[in-house]
Amino acid sequence: MQGGVRVRPTSRELPSGAETPLVIVVDDDEAVRLALVELMESVGLDAVSFGSTSELLEADLTDRPGCLVLDVRMPGLSGLDLQTQLSSSGDGKPVVFVSGHGDIPMTVQAMKAGAIDFLTKPVRGQALLDAVKLGIERDIAQRAVARIARLQAGRFGTLTARERQVMEEVARGRLNKQIAFDLGISQITVKVHRANMMRKMQATSVGELVRAWEALPAHLRAGRNADHPI
Repeated sequence: MQGGVRVRPTSRELPSGAETPLVIVVDDDEAVRLALVELMESVGLDAVSFGSTSELLEADLTDRPGCLVLDVRMPGLSGLDLQTQLSSSGDGKPVVFVSGHGDIPMTVQAMKAGAIDFLTKPVRGQALLDAVKLGIERDIAQRAVARIARLQAGRFGTLTARERQVMEEVARGRLNKQIAFDLGISQITVKVHRANMMRKMQATSVGELVRAWEALPAHLRAGRNADHPI
């Protein structure tokens, strides 16, 4: 803290608990930044602040669940622009917008892009805390889904092309004899591929396998026939 304003943090200044939620405030008004950080800390939330979107993008922050609290209009990249940039880069960090100059088109744009809320200044503390809590909960859920997807994608990567075909067919509820007919192989061969596939995917039941299939990133499910089966 310098002169009453929180300076741009480095990863060393953040608490060691990597999964502790972090609220990131971006506003070009120093007084507003300080007030918002103090509000978050008053309810036990970790919070850091930046005076511009460029400062945030240059910061060395550890990867933690949390929520962004963004002013809409700032010098340089605006809050809406930052939301778009993060979304296009695959960073779906939840955003709560606060603005003294918001209008209906801005609100519509922000909400369509997935914002948690669009609040006007002066912001009611409880309204902001409620929105931030929802954002943190959403981010924790999103990160959990992403972890499962990465885990299943890693297992899926160990399958042969034929085992991937069998996995899809089993996930669709097809019987061994139906899979054998569709793939032009014997039921014995299907059983061998199926056993190998279940072992590699660490699935002990069809139900577990279906959940694993559904957890896979869409591009992996869509690209199931890209390789020649073996």
